[in-house]
Amino acid sequence: MTQPVDKLLKKHQKLNQSDMMKIESHVQRESGDWVINTLMIEGCTVPFKYKRKKLYKNLKGQRVNLTYYPDMEDIAGMEIEVMNVVRIKIS
Repeated sequence: MTQPVDKLLKKHQKLNQSDMMKIESHVQRESGDWVINTLMIEGCTVPFKYKRKKLYKNLKGQRVNLTYYPDMEDIAGMEIEVMNVVRIKIS
């Protein structure tokens, strides 16, 4: 039986899957009706971002499995690379 993440990866070519990634920092901030979550992963300089409707427990120090795709964000006139998280699961 194919797992849901395998179906996503086959359907969307830009998606990546990484397992057992350790979270160094987790910041949550409100933006309208959403809470923007930003994760910094051990050994990676690019932030991983996702949205939720409610605050979530702090994931600092946890190991997670992430499904994500690379994107660019314009911040203060500068293009910054980010990873948009589609799926996150605690390992």
